[in-house]
Amino acid sequence: MQDHSEQWKEWLAEYGNRLLLFARQQSRSEADAEDVLQAALIKTWKTHQGAPNEQVVSLAYTNIRRCAIDLARSIDRRRLRENEAFHQGSDLVSWFSLPEDDTSRALQVAMAKIPEKFREVITLKIWGEQTFDEIGRTLEISPNTAASRYRYGMDALRRCLSRESIESGM
Repeated sequence: MQDHSEQWKEWLAEYGNRLLLFARQQSRSEADAEDVLQAALIKTWKTHQGAPNEQVVSLAYTNIRRCAIDLARSIDRRRLRENEAFHQGSDLVSWFSLPEDDTSRALQVAMAKIPEKFREVITLKIWGEQTFDEIGRTLEISPNTAASRYRYGMDALRRCLSRESIESGM
């Protein structure tokens, strides 16, 4: 079996930050995002076997989404058991902290306000640099649905940002 570790290191250096951004969006905390990313990368590596290629990025995004869903379900089940046992709730930790500059802050606030189905497509399209076909495979939807969610999501984002600027008097 041929060792492709250098190619995987280069691939991770190129795509790691994008994948982590998507994992953050899919997770409830930074720690969960890191766990999800690690599990997804291991799953991707085991499934793909060989040097990374074009399809590996889409596979990684798909695995991140699936691992995040699995983790969220596991956490929800654990919290439910704990709540039943101790009759007390717990608050979820926010998945992002706001940066200092106003533009980034406004964009993150607006992104948090739009529906998740739009948010994940926008993230994959803009920051993940995925095609609608790749996004469709990742999210298990048609490319046309991915394109329309992107369009509707961008419209919702514009409206939200427009409202924010009116409310803040900009």
